[in-house]
Amino acid sequence: MTYDAVDELLRRPADLPAPDVRARLRRAHRLTQEEVAQVIGVHRIQVVRWESGKSEPRNPRRRAYAHLLAGLAAQHPEVLASPATAEAS
Repeated sequence: MTYDAVDELLRRPADLPAPDVRARLRRAHRLTQEEVAQVIGVHRIQVVRWESGKSEPRNPRRRAYAHLLAGLAAQHPEVLASPATAEAS
């Protein structure tokens, strides 16, 4: 094991929850896709794509989005504990 290998792992993008969980976390906090897009610094359509699984954010926006989702998950643990349900956007 080398520290270089460990450092390489640490440079990898932060893991994100599944796309449907991303949307459920956002809705649990009553945030719009537009609000998330504005604070992350992207157009709303990017949030739509991230939540649908059609694309993944890249750094540094990925780190910011992961940080937001982690905060939402901490405030809304019920979203992670409950099975996926059909909810309106």
